[in-house]
Amino acid sequence: MAIGKLCARRLLGHILLACRFWCNDSMKPNLLFEGKGDAKKRRKRSRPLVLHKKKRRLLPFVPTKDPAQRLKQMGSLASALTALNLEFSDHLTYLPGMAPRSANQASLENGGMQTLSKEDMETLEKCIAMSKRGEFPPFMVVYDSREGYTVEADDLIKDMTIIAEYTGDVDYLDKREQDDCDSIMTLLLGAESSQSLVICADKRGNIARFISGINNHTQEGRKKQNCKCVRYNVNGECRVFLVATRDISKGERLYYDYNGHEYEYPTHHFV
Repeated sequence: MAIGKLCARRLLGHILLACRFWCNDSMKPNLLFEGKGDAKKRRKRSRPLVLHKKKRRLLPFVPTKDPAQRLKQMGSLASALTALNLEFSDHLTYLPGMAPRSANQASLENGGMQTLSKEDMETLEKCIAMSKRGEFPPFMVVYDSREGYTVEADDLIKDMTIIAEYTGDVDYLDKREQDDCDSIMTLLLGAESSQSLVICADKRGNIARFISGINNHTQEGRKKQNCKCVRYNVNGECRVFLVATRDISKGERLYYDYNGHEYEYPTHHFV
C-alpha cells in the first residue's frame, strides 16, 4: 500500500528523531579528499553534454515492494542525514538571501544541457509522483571507514534508470566560490558569472549527496562508474539528475564522476 505524502514526511521525521539516539556521533562527513585546497575547484560538475545513449529512453526507478525493507532503506538515509545534521529535502530550495527561483532560467544556460523528450518527461513525472507517495529507489546508505557515507543498490537498477535528483539550496556561484562545502553541484552555467547557479547540499539534501565520486585519474577508478549526473531543461528550469549508465547489481556501490567537461574537481585522493 502506497504511503501518503504527509505520512511519509512524518515517518521520516520520526526516523530522524529516533536515529539521534542510535547513530554514531563519531562518524565523519563524506570528505574524500585531503586538505581544503582551492574551494573554487571543488564544485561537482554535472555534464552539460548529451548522454552517449541519447536515443534510449530514461526508465523510472522501481521501489521496493516490501514495506519493512523500504523502512530500512529510509532509516539508513535518516541516520546519515542526522549524523551530518542535515535536513531531508527532495526538491530544490530557494531561500531569502540566496538565489531566487526566478534566477533559475534554462534560457540563460551557456554550457549546454539536455531537453527532456515527451516520453522522458512522463518518466520523470512518474518518479516524482512515486517519491511524493513515499516510494523511493531501492538504496541503502552505508558508512565506510575510508570513503565515509556511501550508497549501495538494494535491488537491481537497470541501465538508464533515473536514480535521484540532486537537491539542496540554490545559490549564486559568485557567493560560493570560497565555500569549503564538498557537496556543491553546478546547476546553471550562465554567459555571465553573475548568472551561474549552484546547488548547495550542506544543510538540505537527499540520497544523491551521499553517492561517491570516482578517482578519474586511474583506470580502476573509472571502471567503478555506474551512473552520471546530467543537467536537464525541465519546464524552463535547470535540474540535475543522476542516471544509471549500466545495470547496477544488488549490493553494488554507486559511483559517478564529480567532474563534468571541465575536470576541475580534484579526485586523485579518492579511494
